[in-house]
Amino acid sequence: MRVSTSQIYTIATLGMTQAQSAVTKTQEQMATGKKVLSPADDPVAATAILRFNQELARTEQYGKNINIAETNLNLEESTIQTIVKLGQRMGELAVKAGNTAIYTSSDYKALAAEVDTRISELVNLQNTRNASGQYIFAGYKGDTKPFVGDVGGNYSYLGDEGQLRLQASTSVTVAVSDSGKKLFVDIPSGHNTFNTSASASNKSEPPAIISVGEVIDQDEFNRLYPEDLQITFSKNGSAVNFTVTEKSTGKILLPTQLYVAGSDIEVAGAKFKVMGHPFPGQPAIPANLPFGVTPATALGVGDQFGIRIGGKTEYFTMSTPIAAGDSAALAAELNSGAAVPPALPTGNAAKLASLGITITAAGIQSAGGQNIEVVNGASGPGATAIMGTDGTRSVNLPFTFTPTDFSSTPATFQLEVNGKVESFTLNQNITGVSPNTLTEIFNNPANYPKLTRLGLTVTDQGIISNNNSRVTIKGGNANLDLLTGLNTRGTGTSSTVGALIEPGDTFFVESTDKQGLLTTLTRFSEAMKNVKDTPESKAELAKIVAKTITNLKNVETNLTSVQGELGSRLNTLESSKELNLDITLSTQTALKGLEGLDYADATIKLSMQSLVLSAAQQSFAKVSQLTLFTYL
Repeated sequence: MRVSTSQIYTIATLGMTQAQSAVTKTQEQMATGKKVLSPADDPVAATAILRFNQELARTEQYGKNINIAETNLNLEESTIQTIVKLGQRMGELAVKAGNTAIYTSSDYKALAAEVDTRISELVNLQNTRNASGQYIFAGYKGDTKPFVGDVGGNYSYLGDEGQLRLQASTSVTVAVSDSGKKLFVDIPSGHNTFNTSASASNKSEPPAIISVGEVIDQDEFNRLYPEDLQITFSKNGSAVNFTVTEKSTGKILLPTQLYVAGSDIEVAGAKFKVMGHPFPGQPAIPANLPFGVTPATALGVGDQFGIRIGGKTEYFTMSTPIAAGDSAALAAELNSGAAVPPALPTGNAAKLASLGITITAAGIQSAGGQNIEVVNGASGPGATAIMGTDGTRSVNLPFTFTPTDFSSTPATFQLEVNGKVESFTLNQNITGVSPNTLTEIFNNPANYPKLTRLGLTVTDQGIISNNNSRVTIKGGNANLDLLTGLNTRGTGTSSTVGALIEPGDTFFVESTDKQGLLTTLTRFSEAMKNVKDTPESKAELAKIVAKTITNLKNVETNLTSVQGELGSRLNTLESSKELNLDITLSTQTALKGLEGLDYADATIKLSMQSLVLSAAQQSFAKVSQLTLFTYL
């Protein structure tokens, strides 16, 4: 068989290439110390090696997580320990302040100055940041400063209740933060207390603030608990007033009071201040339902009728007979149970207070401007017979009446109630003197049916919605504006539904059985600043000192409990660190068994492969020189 020169070269090249590849691979194995350089070398081993490397990478990350967690927890632990010491110092100061027989008001002001300094220190501690600049007590809102105060002594928590966690091993996650709300705000109080706040919708600029306040009559406040209070500001002429009601029921606890900035407000055992210039809104339009008949028939014991205002109805049952025409006796019966503040009304007077109305011999008045309706009771004469009317008489859109002549330039406009619209045309000289009064013109045959369909009554004082609905007057002109004192052009003017044309600022006193550390210290400081050198004042201070001591002990108990949790977490991290070390060692051992190179075997193998390569090269050199001419 003939072998061509090209075949000789091809066979030789292939053999040398394979031998060279074998030598190179063995050299790479010896250089890296690994016998599996690619999945093709050993697919099964390569899969296991990949899995082991991933396990090592995860374990390495767990180690980094543990280092971060330990740093955060150590920072939190040291911060809490500092706060515990601060609280203990404040407890010592409270015990000292309890010596009311020794200290004077000047001494107490000096003690209060130290408390104020400690409060500033405490706020800084509660706003501690870690090495990454994150607030450690803000929950998930690490970029948000958690504790912010105002000049009224109120501190708001702006973080959330989230708890950051890190993976310490395959099966272990550890909390590395605690919410400031849990640590410093939601502290069980030794007594029922309250928190104060301003409504987010308040309009005063700069914002008016409410003080942190204090409980001055625990028994009376316990009767209010867990109900909350609402302080609503209103305007009457140039005067700014406020009313205190139960938040959920609307029951009036402190009727319309003149506001004096910074003066104490005392109600239901609570004392607080509103400071600044609260927005009073626009003044209420007083509603008045006069006794048209006083009463037409005698009322007997057990006769009943109801009064409805703002959707709320109270029923009144006669406990004494009322003679026909004796409106004074009727008013006295409906006011039975009245009490001098701060004592709370009872009986019929309590029902009037919950409705926010007053009754005199002249009739029923709602200073808040809500519509009043008298409804029939279960027994006795009808409401019309008792009161002379059973409709409503609250003015929703009041007129500033100015006589205006529409005889030469008629005005067309619309009234809208709950989506229903009716058009009206005025073409008279409206003088305000009969027969040219607004009442007579709007009750003429052309207009009265339209008012009835809308549920409205119009008087010279304004437009009345008989069911307390929103009323809009629109599409008018300048002459109609002059007549009513309202903007009637374009989209016009709408009434508001409720007691006020425009509500004023609102503040809240919210009952709670918890009291934050900052609130406790602020109340302690305020009490010492305001104490007077009288037995009564020092007795009140002694009560607050006792509450302060109790609440500071509760704070210490809460923080000590959290310190125990922190220690447990650090122990868990230490155990996880040891577990991860064991996992790393076992994984590395298994990995070495799969990919580790036996150098003695590799050395022998390299020598053999080198010999094969050398032989292939020498053989090729000899064979490549052979020709037929050699044998001639």
